[in-house]
Amino acid sequence: MSASTATMWPGLATAPRAPLSATVARRIFERAIRLVPVQVRYPDGSSHGDTGTDTPVLELVRPDAFFARLGRDTKIGFGEAYMAGDWKAGAGTDLADLLTPFAARLTSLVPPALQRLRGLVDRRLPAEQDNSIGGSRSNVAAHYDLSNELFASFLDPTMTYSCAWFDDTSADGDLMLERAQERKIDAVLDLAHVRAGTRLLEIGTGWGSLAVRAAQRGADVTTITLSQEQRRFASARVREAGMADRVDLRLQDYREVEGRFDAVVSVEMIEAVGESYWPTYLSALDRLLAPGGTVGIQTITMAHDRLLATRHSFGWIQKYIFPGGLIPSVPAIEQNLRSHTTLRVSGSRELGPHYARTLHLWRERFLQQWPQVRGQGFDETFRRMWEFYLAYCEAGFRSEYLGVSQLQLTRRPSWA
Repeated sequence: MSASTATMWPGLATAPRAPLSATVARRIFERAIRLVPVQVRYPDGSSHGDTGTDTPVLELVRPDAFFARLGRDTKIGFGEAYMAGDWKAGAGTDLADLLTPFAARLTSLVPPALQRLRGLVDRRLPAEQDNSIGGSRSNVAAHYDLSNELFASFLDPTMTYSCAWFDDTSADGDLMLERAQERKIDAVLDLAHVRAGTRLLEIGTGWGSLAVRAAQRGADVTTITLSQEQRRFASARVREAGMADRVDLRLQDYREVEGRFDAVVSVEMIEAVGESYWPTYLSALDRLLAPGGTVGIQTITMAHDRLLATRHSFGWIQKYIFPGGLIPSVPAIEQNLRSHTTLRVSGSRELGPHYARTLHLWRERFLQQWPQVRGQGFDETFRRMWEFYLAYCEAGFRSEYLGVSQLQLTRRPSWA
């Protein structure tokens, strides 16, 4: 990770030369700023937008490069410009506070006439990010195999990389996050009725905290992952917890699993499946679930109309963070369940605001630990990328553009 920016991030080393599209982008951006309670400051001291004293400030460091990147690719260019240092949050402005007003108005910032041209300018999802069995392994490795030490720098001691569930009695600081993650894990296990003697399949091991907790309840756990790094860490965790006799940890794709299980759980895994494989994934849950069994899943969600508008376009998150990823809507999940399985949603819980809080704590910890992370060989461009990723997602949940659902799935009655 210690290579130069030009080597690791070739698209960021120099700003694109696109004078016409940059001019258009500047006009659209400055129009949009009038609709958002944000102030934009230029290097010459001028400013646009809301000039209130408490208004979040976006400081343009290199305006020409910023608008050139925005003009070349609106959906990707804004994040790339942050990675390149073309803009930053002004002094005293938190990055998520700055991004939240944009997220809340995401569907109205571009004029309707230009929105109708979306199909002409949006980049399509690249074929190499398709979530075939081989493609899924590559997509997972690109994120989760970065470094266990990187994730340990900002996750709590459970190493749980998904939305926590807080309560008002949680302790402060690190202990608060750890307890909130434990509460979330128990909630998912409860949703799937996991108890002593349960034959449990977990799709997506993470770093092993749910598998260990289920085994401590007396379940016999089969847990699968595609990440070599996660498997290495989780295997050690299972052994240290004395649960090796109850946990079968496999490097395996969900499409390759055989057998029947009393319960199936999967936490924030469906987002990595890809729309064309949702029927395959949900059919696998149906195929693997024993009669009378229950599924518990946790998923990030978006409104169905937003899913329909964006599902074929390639964004910054897919390019830099989660290749092959797509966030579903609850109606999309329900439609696929009806069409391809005998399952239905029989219970749900919404946790959206809890993810904003989770992400905020992760970002705080990441920035506090940055000297140690940098010592692992990650560069300043990576720091800005990761900071933007965490703040960008936090803004999505704070604005309710994104949500989180815990869903219980059971078989439909024969008469339904």
